[in-house]
Amino acid sequence: MTLGQWFGLFGLGAAFYILWQIRQLVLLLFTAVVLATAANALVRRFERFGFKRGTALLLTVILCFVSAILFFALVVPPFVEQFQELIQLVPSGLRQIRRAVPDVIDFIIQFIPPGAEGINDALELAKSWALNEMVDSAEAPALTWDFTWLPDQAGNILGNFFAFFNNALGVALQMLLVFVLTLMLLANPTSYRNAFLALFPSFYRRRASEIFVECEEAITSWFSGVLISSTAIAIMSWLGLTTLGIDLALAHALLAGVLNFIPNIGPALSVIFPISVAILGPGWKVAAVIILYVVIQNIESYWLTPTIMARQVSLLPALTLVAQLFFASVFGALGLLLALPLTVIAKTWIQEWLIRDVLDRCDASGKRDSGINLGAETINNTVQVETVLLTEELGSSIACSDVPASPPSPPEPPSA
Repeated sequence: MTLGQWFGLFGLGAAFYILWQIRQLVLLLFTAVVLATAANALVRRFERFGFKRGTALLLTVILCFVSAILFFALVVPPFVEQFQELIQLVPSGLRQIRRAVPDVIDFIIQFIPPGAEGINDALELAKSWALNEMVDSAEAPALTWDFTWLPDQAGNILGNFFAFFNNALGVALQMLLVFVLTLMLLANPTSYRNAFLALFPSFYRRRASEIFVECEEAITSWFSGVLISSTAIAIMSWLGLTTLGIDLALAHALLAGVLNFIPNIGPALSVIFPISVAILGPGWKVAAVIILYVVIQNIESYWLTPTIMARQVSLLPALTLVAQLFFASVFGALGLLLALPLTVIAKTWIQEWLIRDVLDRCDASGKRDSGINLGAETINNTVQVETVLLTEELGSSIACSDVPASPPSPPEPPSA
């Protein structure tokens, strides 16, 4: 390797290191890009009705603000009230589940064959653990109001308060940053797109622009589809839980709709809360809640999602789960929420650039066209097509001008 190549390799490593250090900021920027892409689809719909770009952008912002105000005014207050009651009822439901564990274990032991000693021992151990937990909770001392520890722990309490305040302030500033970036990207998306395309080699910019269009279509399809799907799941959950007589149906339904943004993991988490409340009532309600959520998820998976996301990039379930675990471990909770759009964009680039533009151009000997040859071939093909069309057009005009006019035909002789 030459000295210039070593410097290039060092610069590439330094760039990756800097991106890794600012990965949270990059993820916030990606969040703004996703929101701006979704909002830009609405702006284009307004433009189709004859509105100018500025007017369409203003209407989009007003519509989003009005929707947010109506949501926080009409939905959030009852949800907060029911969610507080839910937090108080969940521990009671969990204690009820713990009390039912010994009976369930005794029921299972009846169907275990006599030779399975290991399974019996494991179940008996679980039963004894559940019984010990019940005894410990029953023998717990009563709550006494003793504040002698308060002076010694005052420093820790203040430290936790300031830590919570800093975290809340940091989240608020991050949300403000995402909002401002979204408006800036939405105001003039073409300029930011051209600036990013300038990072690609000149021969590949047209192809990169095509891939960007495909990514934009995939993100728009995902966002609109998951928004409609989450709304439908919330409505179906609220109707079903209300019919079954489950308390706090609105809180359960909104949690189911919000958690639907996280595939695979979200639906499994959403069923925990209604089961914890249903177990405090008759036993049939637990089975009814489980059946209800299974039916809703099957409707969402096999009919609703394929219908409203027909243009979405298809992803394998195992690939989606691995991507969620990877992005959650790297970026945290926000990475888990944005795992699907990140995976969609990564899959689009791998499919279009790596597979179609690189690997599919390898010949039988293992050689492939370099990027420069690919760009040169594209330019040459375009030039050749334009040259042929121009030649045919000029040739036809010259041929028409060189052919002499045919002499007039002699008059026919009169018939006898």
